[in-house]
Amino acid sequence: MKQDAQEDQSWEVLAPREQVAPVVLASPHSGRAYPADFVANSPLDLLALRRSEDSFVDELFAAAPAHGMPLLRALFPRAYIDPNREPFELDPEMFEDALPDYANTQSSRVAAGLGTIARVVSSGQEIYSAKLKFADAAARINANYRPYHRALRDLLDATRRKYGHYVLIDCHSMPSVGGPHDPDAGRRRADIVLGDCYASACSETVIRAVEQSLQARGYNVVRNKPFAGGFTTRHYGRPGQGLHALQIEINRGLYMDEAAIRPTGGMTKTIADMTALLADLARLDSATLRPR
Repeated sequence: MKQDAQEDQSWEVLAPREQVAPVVLASPHSGRAYPADFVANSPLDLLALRRSEDSFVDELFAAAPAHGMPLLRALFPRAYIDPNREPFELDPEMFEDALPDYANTQSSRVAAGLGTIARVVSSGQEIYSAKLKFADAAARINANYRPYHRALRDLLDATRRKYGHYVLIDCHSMPSVGGPHDPDAGRRRADIVLGDCYASACSETVIRAVEQSLQARGYNVVRNKPFAGGFTTRHYGRPGQGLHALQIEINRGLYMDEAAIRPTGGMTKTIADMTALLADLARLDSATLRPR
């Protein structure tokens, strides 16, 4: 069943009738509710703005409730606000006024133009033709970013209370070829990249189970390169306390036309394989997930 968002519909939970596994899924980048003024004030058209989406990822994992797992999905688009960053990871060059001291202006994500409020879309095109005001950025963060993370924290806390531990799967997709600001620019990517922040965000048991499930279905799976995990993985993953977070990046070429942003014939197979992965996650041995 659905649990609709409060706070201007910035998020939605697809909730099971009963949670029967200590697993929570999140899709932070598949939102496609573009504010009209945001689109109107950008030099880019809607199709160009949508190229930053992890398009259809929420659909790839939509069977989560049928397997007793909640799925949280952001409804706002990544090009507007990115919940897989620190709350104030901002580029001062994008703003007409000074940023507060607590803003992180020095991260590698900011340098690449991909902070909490991105400067560019994934193709490297500039999103804005004029500078922003910090008050507008703060309003976006308060209306979208913070409610999303409150919802995620509530799901994780409830799971921990019930089971004593949790597994968060943060669901993403990636362009099939590295973009101009990526370390693998111009190179074809693997089918799946699993990010555990180099073994610091989840146990080997969790990442190996996901890896083996996907490899058994014919996927080329690599770990941590070029994506080791973002803010969500780092922030919520504490495997020593039984709190496991794993990022999964799915190659968009497997299931969609990346130029037109349309599903292809591969969508059906990818959904079936991700649904099988959910079934495998439901069978994880809880004894191996508990605090060490």
